[in-house]
Amino acid sequence: MEVKFQDGVDFSKLLDNNDPLGHFRQRFYIRKHVVYMCGNSLGLASKDAEAGLLRALDKWKEEGVAIWNIDDSKYYLYSSHLARLLAPIVGSEEDEIAVMDTTTTNIHQVISTFYKPTDAKYKILVDDINFPTDRYAIDSQVRLKGYDPRDAVKVVKSIDGKFINEDDVIDAMTPDVAIVFLPTVYYRTAQVLDMEKVTKAAKDRGILVGWDLCHAIGILEIDLKALDCDFAVWCNYKYLNGGPGSAAALYINRKHFNLLPGLAGWYGNRVETQFLLRQEFDHQKDAGGWQIGSPNVFSMAPLKGALKMFNEAGMANIRKKSLHITKYLMYLVEKKLKKYGFTIGNYREDSKRGGHVCLEHNEGYRISLALKDRGVVPDFRDPNIIRLTPTALYTSYTEVYEVVNILIDIMENHSYLNISLKRKLVV
Repeated sequence: MEVKFQDGVDFSKLLDNNDPLGHFRQRFYIRKHVVYMCGNSLGLASKDAEAGLLRALDKWKEEGVAIWNIDDSKYYLYSSHLARLLAPIVGSEEDEIAVMDTTTTNIHQVISTFYKPTDAKYKILVDDINFPTDRYAIDSQVRLKGYDPRDAVKVVKSIDGKFINEDDVIDAMTPDVAIVFLPTVYYRTAQVLDMEKVTKAAKDRGILVGWDLCHAIGILEIDLKALDCDFAVWCNYKYLNGGPGSAAALYINRKHFNLLPGLAGWYGNRVETQFLLRQEFDHQKDAGGWQIGSPNVFSMAPLKGALKMFNEAGMANIRKKSLHITKYLMYLVEKKLKKYGFTIGNYREDSKRGGHVCLEHNEGYRISLALKDRGVVPDFRDPNIIRLTPTALYTSYTEVYEVVNILIDIMENHSYLNISLKRKLVV
């Protein structure tokens, strides 16, 4: 059934008053006179996350090195504790998840594990519009195996510089392809790839398949068990609100637990023999065996509190709210902003879009800075995209309405023209 939105602040307040997830907003640190629309890049701090971090800090102050043994060695085994909370969010078993390192490091880990090139099967299939760190890591791993990325990295071209066609990906799955590695949601355009279709096609052709879930985790309903892909990686600081530089995570399908990790480290050793400190690696045969070094407790502790909220809210409810509030934003853009040259650069279908709206304008960069001057926090991506992210747990419908009105005022007064075109370090 088509959603019937209305213009006017009273309607936005009505939506807020009937929002079943609205109470979660009180558990976040919301700054006065600031509308935060950048949760797709870095989620807001929550009181739950703060409590987790302060608790870990207190334990370090009280216990020193004994922190590793208290509470049934919780902090020593911290990855498995967090995996228990992440498992229902990605639809996997908890022993298939390791919380560790950064997304890029974890890409190196999974590719170095699964990439076993032969003369006949040696290519990795990627695309040309994904966030570039994935490609940097893939090229690096290919070079380490003695191959030239210009030959061994097969690139599926975007149909228009914005979107990827799944059929083009499948057509590129030739017999020489060993691995397919793609994002679930594209960072620029919020496009959602059909994971089931692509994964099935790869498996039918004997190709390993892995997914980058960075812009999907915490905003899409994901079922890795049903999907039966081989591996996945993701960060935890965007929609999951784990904090800046929060520890990332990886997923290893349990059918691969007998594989040795490409990058072995002492923390992937079996717990029972870890402190025997033998010179021979004794692999822990679950996702924890892909850990490399000691857990970064202070970059993991906030995540525990944040994940608790996601399990309370439920991913089905979060996805429903996200689709509804982004649809409301798109309605307002179409109704009130088109005459100022704004267009919507993402797909409209629910199944094809993630959690952010791509507002396109040829003056997008300066308009994004003008928004920040007015207390709205978006971000900008070349060439012309203002990414606006009303997040399910802490953005109100009234804030969405306010952002659109601020944009109208910026355009009416041409205030963006007073802003320099010189780029800032982070936009």
